[in-house]
Amino acid sequence: MTTATEARSGKSHRDENFPVASHLIHPRHRGPILAFYTFVRAGDDVADNPGLTPERKIALLDGLADALTGAGAADPEAAPLKAALAERGLAPRHALELLDAFRMDARKSRYADFDELMHYCRYSAMPVGRFVLDVHGEDPAATWAASDAICAALQIINHLQDCGKDYAQLDRVYLPADLLATHGVEVAALGAERASPALRAVIGTLAHRCLDLLHEGRALPDLIEDTRLAMEIAAIHRLAVLLARGLTARDPLSEPVHHGKAAFALTALAAAGASLARRPFRRRHAPRIRGARP
Repeated sequence: MTTATEARSGKSHRDENFPVASHLIHPRHRGPILAFYTFVRAGDDVADNPGLTPERKIALLDGLADALTGAGAADPEAAPLKAALAERGLAPRHALELLDAFRMDARKSRYADFDELMHYCRYSAMPVGRFVLDVHGEDPAATWAASDAICAALQIINHLQDCGKDYAQLDRVYLPADLLATHGVEVAALGAERASPALRAVIGTLAHRCLDLLHEGRALPDLIEDTRLAMEIAAIHRLAVLLARGLTARDPLSEPVHHGKAAFALTALAAAGASLARRPFRRRHAPRIRGARP
């Protein structure tokens, strides 16, 4: 296996836990967002491919970066995003930061504490929200901090839902080592059919941290000028709150955390509708977000 295309998993934006450029997004913005997703998916598939050595993963990720910036040979996984960025006059910064996160995944499989996990989220999650906001021409000073909080929560929720699979398939553990130690949990507990009460306590603690982050970012839909994007983010935020609450009560090793597609759709539509109803009364200044980083 020698190319990023050959490392693809076959997963698409329709397989993600949260909406990616749903039809709430205006058609003129969906193309660049989906091109971004395609590029990022290619990098993520490289990092998660168990048949590649860390060195080969890094080489492929470097090749994707060079193809996107024009510093190296063209790559079909990078071409659509490169064209979209040129058309919009946008820099490749956010996509390159995500490649940095995938390089971390290639080299690193454990996280010492929550701060270290948040540093990972700074590169693996926050650039996604920032890119979507940039595509829509939103003000970074008003929106990035709240977006960062939501994106970090989404990333950690995904980690918690997949904690058993990540350990079994990739020997990758995103649950902070100090939190596991506090509850007396060995990493091997992630390989069990059911989570022990102590592991459930670890997962619950992190789920509550996600709820805190989502609370910090709750004002984002009202800070966004584009109405359709505001509705999309309101829907994602509400779905994330439901999943985080579910993780405080359910065992991701032995049972699904998410609700059915119909329930998710109804929840998303209700949140989007509520955001639309608030538009005439929305706040137009950014809140202070604890721990926000550039």
